[in-house]
Amino acid sequence: MAEARIRRGGTARLSSAKGRATKGGRGRALKRQSWVDQVIEHLPVSEATLQRMASWAIVAIIGGVVIGIAIFAGVPGMMRAQAADLAARAGFEVDKVEVRGVERMDELPVYNIALGQVDRSMLSLDLPKVREEMLKLGWVKDARISRRLPDTLVVDIVEREPVAVWQHEGQLHLIDVNGVVLQAVSASAMPDLPLVVGPNANRQTAGLNKLMENAPALKPMLAGATWVGNRRWDLRFQSGETLSLPEGEKSSASALVNFARMDGVNRLLGRGIVKFDMRDPDRFVLRLPQGQVQEKPTDASADKAPSQGEEG
Repeated sequence: MAEARIRRGGTARLSSAKGRATKGGRGRALKRQSWVDQVIEHLPVSEATLQRMASWAIVAIIGGVVIGIAIFAGVPGMMRAQAADLAARAGFEVDKVEVRGVERMDELPVYNIALGQVDRSMLSLDLPKVREEMLKLGWVKDARISRRLPDTLVVDIVEREPVAVWQHEGQLHLIDVNGVVLQAVSASAMPDLPLVVGPNANRQTAGLNKLMENAPALKPMLAGATWVGNRRWDLRFQSGETLSLPEGEKSSASALVNFARMDGVNRLLGRGIVKFDMRDPDRFVLRLPQGQVQEKPTDASADKAPSQGEEG
């Protein structure tokens, strides 16, 4: 009986010690497992898949390094140059230029730009650069450049519209409504357009057009305009008279409307008057040719005292 109890007790003690040893061993094993291993165990992919992914990542990194070295060494540029050279030898080179939309401007500068490119290969021709150079031409408001294989460059031009001739420092130039200088003109070949005179008068052309819209009956009679003191207009009509307007957009427009109304009622233009001065809102000054008697003011301007005066 005593022996049996000793066995049971010994067995119990051995089992207990073995259990403690097993638990202790597992605890040490869990402690040695890193957090990376724990994350990998929870991923929904197999270990083989992870290995393949790692291999492709290494290949991608190596490939990126190789491409970077090639770019640094200029390999893509050399390949493009070689391709462009081969294309040119095969006939894919700019040899013809088709210009569309030109009515007034000289086409020669357009051809010079299109055919003057260093690289004329149809594959590598820098179309934005060609367009940028086209837009520097005075007449060109807009341009569209396109390729037509194998050897033709198509240039669609939108021309500016000339609205006046600008006289400045003894030179005459065609200008558009925004005052852009289009080309020089000679006095013997003056187009049938109003003449604007004075420093910066070209930049005031849009304002002049807007001003004349207030008196549409007078607009076709306008021969020219002088921008005086960089602040106001003197208008010259085809019948020879000059109208001095006040400063300011509203004041000048109001004076021009009043003058158009008086001319419509009493026919001021074409009667030999040299100048009408409306700079002073309270006075309507007429300047007659020397030796002539000043006429009585018209009914439309009877409230203003007419007098002779000069521009100040």
